[in-house]
Amino acid sequence: MVQRSFLGAYGPFVIAAIAGAVSALGQAPYDQPLALMFGLTVAFALMQLPRSMMQMALIGAAFGCGYFSLALAWITEPFMIDADRYGWMAPFALVLLSVGMALFWALAFGAARALSDRAWPLIVTWTGAEMLRAYILTGFPWASPAQAFVDSMVGQGLSWVGPHGINLAMMCVAFALSHAALGRGRVILRTGQIALALCTVALITLPANAPPASMSAHHIRMIQPNVPQELKWNPDYVRTFFERHLELTAQATEQGAPWPDLVIWPESALPWRLEGAGPTLGMIASAAAGTPVILGANRGQGTRVFNALALLDSAGLPVQVYDKHHIVPFGEYIPLGGLLSRFGIRGMAATEGDGFSRGPGPQLLDLGPLGRALPLICYEAVFAHDVGGTEDRPDLLIQITNDAWFGKNSGPQQHFAQARMRAIEQGLPMLRTANTGISAVIDPWGRVLHSLPLGVMGIIDAPLPLPRDPTIYSVTGDKPLFLFLTMLLCVLTIRARRYRKNIDGPQARA
Repeated sequence: MVQRSFLGAYGPFVIAAIAGAVSALGQAPYDQPLALMFGLTVAFALMQLPRSMMQMALIGAAFGCGYFSLALAWITEPFMIDADRYGWMAPFALVLLSVGMALFWALAFGAARALSDRAWPLIVTWTGAEMLRAYILTGFPWASPAQAFVDSMVGQGLSWVGPHGINLAMMCVAFALSHAALGRGRVILRTGQIALALCTVALITLPANAPPASMSAHHIRMIQPNVPQELKWNPDYVRTFFERHLELTAQATEQGAPWPDLVIWPESALPWRLEGAGPTLGMIASAAAGTPVILGANRGQGTRVFNALALLDSAGLPVQVYDKHHIVPFGEYIPLGGLLSRFGIRGMAATEGDGFSRGPGPQLLDLGPLGRALPLICYEAVFAHDVGGTEDRPDLLIQITNDAWFGKNSGPQQHFAQARMRAIEQGLPMLRTANTGISAVIDPWGRVLHSLPLGVMGIIDAPLPLPRDPTIYSVTGDKPLFLFLTMLLCVLTIRARRYRKNIDGPQARA
């Protein structure tokens, strides 16, 4: 009896946590999107249980904790670079981040139950919670369910509806597969569910079907130096690593291949401040034989420091500079640090040079005959709404990153998947240059044309793909879906209030 009551009381929460962990297998490096669909279907089945709003919120929290604790396990890697000093913080970081992300899903489950005793409102509230997660408190949409479908036909839908639209569609499918029926409608429903399941499996497992990418007459070179993060800023190795960049830049092309029209180094490749680099910029220009070079470097301005990307001309002069504007809370700056500095606590203030300051916003680089490029530094490629944030449409996307912070497993692979999502959404080629990998040339359909794997040193010499016509999502962004979800939530709220009024009215009269 004790065992049976325990299962009755806690069984849904245990099942939710396990289903959440199974769902996380849809993300890299596991890449099993069918596991994600199975987990989502179990979540909607649990939503049909007769549980209160608070209990349903806890079920959502359990599902989210199971999901994010596996999908975001890479967050422990930065603390292990100097394990003697910071290793003890790794499990706390994973727990806090997983719980924090799970709260969004708890809100979705609890709100769905508050709106109805049926399961289908969870489609609206869960999609809305994922959109909220992408925007609120600067956003953190990492490991969005849509991310698991980047290799499939489903992933091509990103160009139409973006990541949140894909989430909405897959949750509709999960609800339909989880729905139960009794009596005469049962056979018809089950037949429809089998047909839907087969179609879903096909769309998820079939590779993307798209025309070959058109190529320009221009060639680019991308540098992957593979500098270990634990040694990157060690004074004994700084010169060695800088010379490695130069050697890769000056490396001869294959026989018959043209010299590149652009060279790209990864994030924070320059070991000195940009304004103090002096003659080393001339050395870079010499190694590139006068070809323009894009590189990542820190840049100072008064007491502020910026994580920057610079375009060097044929003489090594920085002719265009972009400052990263979507910076990482607690990784690149401390929230409210500026406010604390007014009270004399300046050690956490970006204005005092502790951490990075935010740049003015997205901007385009003019690369002359290569077109205009939207620069993205590391984490900025995570945000679909940022990549579509410029007035004029770019001709290509350039991401420079240093994923060495996140080891050689799930973190860099998930970051790479998100870069491919941005290419699909915008219909633009992506040139992604990473310190330790994965560096790649990605076409406007998100396909990898050329790449270097994690943990190797090398270069990519490749032609530059041309953009495709503007996608629907590149024009509309998230606004139509936001308005649609808002309208549905208003209708559900009015419906729920009327239902409660009809229930409470007779009781009050009695």
